[in-house]
This record gives sequence, C-alpha cells and structure tokens, in this order.
Amino acid sequence: MFNTKDKLINRVFEIFGEICSIPHGSGDMEKIADYCVAFAKKNSLEYFRDTANNVIIYKNATKDYENSEPIILQGHLDMVCQKVSDSDFDFLTDSLNTFIDGDLLGAKDTTLGADNGIAVAFVLAILESDSVPHPYIEAVFTTDEEIGMLGAAQLDLKLLKSKKMINLDSEEDDTLTVSCAGGMDFKIEIPFEKVLSEGTEINIFFSGLKGGHSGVEIDKNRVNADILAGKLLNHLKNTTDFELINIGGGDKGNAIPNRSEISLCTKKASELINICNSFLLDIKNDIKDNEPDFAFDIKKGEKATHSVICETAKNDIIFLLNNFPNGVTQMSKEIEGLVETSLNLGILLTDKECISVLFTLRSNKKTGMTALADKLTALCSRIGCTYETGGYYPPWEFNNNSVLQKVYCKVFEEYYGKKPKVEAIHAGLECAVFADKIAGLDCVSMGPNLYDVHTPNERLSISSATNTFNLLLEILKACK
Repeated sequence: MFNTKDKLINRVFEIFGEICSIPHGSGDMEKIADYCVAFAKKNSLEYFRDTANNVIIYKNATKDYENSEPIILQGHLDMVCQKVSDSDFDFLTDSLNTFIDGDLLGAKDTTLGADNGIAVAFVLAILESDSVPHPYIEAVFTTDEEIGMLGAAQLDLKLLKSKKMINLDSEEDDTLTVSCAGGMDFKIEIPFEKVLSEGTEINIFFSGLKGGHSGVEIDKNRVNADILAGKLLNHLKNTTDFELINIGGGDKGNAIPNRSEISLCTKKASELINICNSFLLDIKNDIKDNEPDFAFDIKKGEKATHSVICETAKNDIIFLLNNFPNGVTQMSKEIEGLVETSLNLGILLTDKECISVLFTLRSNKKTGMTALADKLTALCSRIGCTYETGGYYPPWEFNNNSVLQKVYCKVFEEYYGKKPKVEAIHAGLECAVFADKIAGLDCVSMGPNLYDVHTPNERLSISSATNTFNLLLEILKACK
C-alpha cells in the first residue's frame, strides 16, 4: 500500500467537486471537455480533443514501468440530468448542490453524476500524481455515453496504442464485469386504412405492472403490458366480434411496458365486456405472485359510428403480438445465469396511417443478435408490414484468456481477503465499442457502489469509492 493514498483520495473528491460545479449533461460537453484540456495543460501532459469533445490525456510510465504494456483508463464525461418535479435547478448553468449523509454523497434534488464523474476524478488524480507507480497511461474520457455511446462511436481509436483497458463505469465494488450485451432497434410498421363501423366503444386499460429495464429485468418474468394486450385481442378474436380503434403502450424501447390501452368497437358490448372480465381475472390470478399490483379497467362508451382499423391490419397486429418472440431467447452456455440474447417490445403506437412496434434487441454475442434479427425479418414476411433496423452497438464478448481479469482477481483477493464476483451484464457498456474497434483488446470494468443512478436519489458510497480507488492503484502497480 502507498502512504500517499489518504492524500490522493482527498484529491479525488476535490476533483469530483470541481466536476460537479461544471454543467455536463449529455449533449452539453463543451465546458467539461475544456476542464479536461486545462487539466492536461496545467500538468504538462500531452492531450487530444476531437470534434465530439472526447478527450485523451497521455502520461508516460513511471520508473521501472517503462517496458510494461501501456494501459487505457476510461470513463465518460456526461451525466444524466434528472431533478425532482418542483425543482428550479438549471442543468445548463447551475452547479450541483452536493451533500454528505453518513457514508453517502448525494446532490440536493438532482442526480449526482457520480455515473461517471467519479471515474473521471479517479483518473485525473492519478494523472496529476507523481507518486503512483504505473505503466504508460492513455486516459480516455468519452462524451454522450448516456444517450447512445455517441462519443465512443466517433472517437478515432488509432490514437491509442494500448491493448489493455480498465473501464470505470460499473456500480458494485465487489464485482468485476467481463462482458456486456450489444443492441439494436427493430422497428415494424403495419399500414392500415380506416373504415367506418357502427357500434359501442369499449376502452380497456392495463396498469400496475412492474415494468423495468429491458436488459437488467428481462429475466424476472415481468409481464409486458403490450404482449398482454395482444393475448386479450387474440382471445376476443376467437370468441366474439369487434373492431380495433386504437392500441398502444410503452414509450421507451429499453423499458418493459407497464401500462397499455386498447379501444374497440363492437355490436356486442355486454358479451365483449363479460369475456374481457373473465379472461383478465384469470390472468390476474395467474400472475398475482409476480405482478401483485396488476389492475385492469374496462369503460363502456356511447354507441356511435367509429373510424376503425381495417380487418387486415387488425389481424396482422394480433398475429405479431402473439407470435413474435419477446423476452429471453437464449441463456449463456459459458456464464451461468447470464441472459445471452433477448428482445423487448418497448413501444406500441397507433397513429393516423399505421401501427408501429419497436423491439429492442440485445445479445452478448454478435451471432445471437444477427440470428434474432433474421428471425424477426422472416416473421415480418408473413404479414403486411415494413421494417427497419437502427441504433446498433456491438457486444463485448467474454474473453476466457484475459490477463487483466487474472490481475484484478489476484489484487482484489489480496486487498479484501475474498474473491470478487466475476459477471457479465445484459446491458451496454462502452467496453463493447472499444473491443469492436481494437483487435485483441483485453478489457475489464470496475467501479464503486452507486445507488439509484439516473434519479435524484443517486448516491455514491464514500468508503466504497475510497476502496475502489485504492484497488485501482494496486492494479496499476501489478501491471508491471
């Protein structure tokens, strides 16, 4: 251990405080990039800044590490800007109002931005210090990670010579992340014509479902409100007569919809309502253990002439909701308990001319995502629809021969007296972008304990940040 560590961790928090005083929400990267450049100049360090405001700062190896392999230390500069509803805080101009509550550091009424500002502070403190043994460092600070890893995607990685990288964007200090999912969007549009139909309008609402993140919670058996709407429509199609006016639910591709709404027109209102009640009560009973707060509401409107979706499009959306895959499609054979491939129907929307459906696909293997997209493409050929893909980012595949994994686990066990958890996640990290562009990259991800990130309740554990920083110093020392 180094006798400079207490001084260094104090400097880490000083730097983090400086970062908190600079507006740096996603899309507002100019000032925080200026700060990093000024930091490099002050410490006489070579640097590079690109048009996306990504910043790379280089530092020569310390004595006895001149012949060691260089290493990338990486974090992102942007933060998610969220505040409580009655706050007048302006993320474009105001400094975060930080506070300490016991072991936790937070910001009053807003997100703290420790995701990923604490990583930036870690690395800058190391770059500034003259007492930390380390190989040649390429410190990479990317922009707009929170809105699609946009900075990392634009960065010219030919500016880097290292084949080893430590990403500092994980949120549990006892866990080493070694793989993450890639992703893509698959958008389907079912065009329709409107026709007039006389009958009673029936509106059906689903609420109270848990929803959740389509990566982290996709294997938790959470009910997708849009898929449930499709099951109800399919049951009604087989038991009574109705026309479809509108269907919709969900507003984010990466979130499991917890609410949905259906509007129908029928000449058999009482029969349809009775069938709906019976079917949904059975569903409610079936899912009560996992979805105890599920609720439905059926409202009967007036008898009138309604503009409804044509029969072909109605049948197409019912087919889609009942036959297209959704949820986990493949578990990993290499890492126990890891969801390898999945998809989530996140947005279902009826507009003037079409019903649109957005699936978010994830896989920790390129072949898994390709196979899933091919399957959706084949199914789309069975119905009258169009489709397009976008938003692709690659997976970071597990490396069973990683030297960095072995170094981390050895140092962790020496530092904590126990073995770390070694896990893959079914969500995205910038490691995937770097691994896709740098052939043979050996990469790991680590970080301190963070709680309620992306919310005004975001908190950073001070003791965990201290231990994680000290652990990072020991890992650098071991990379000789």
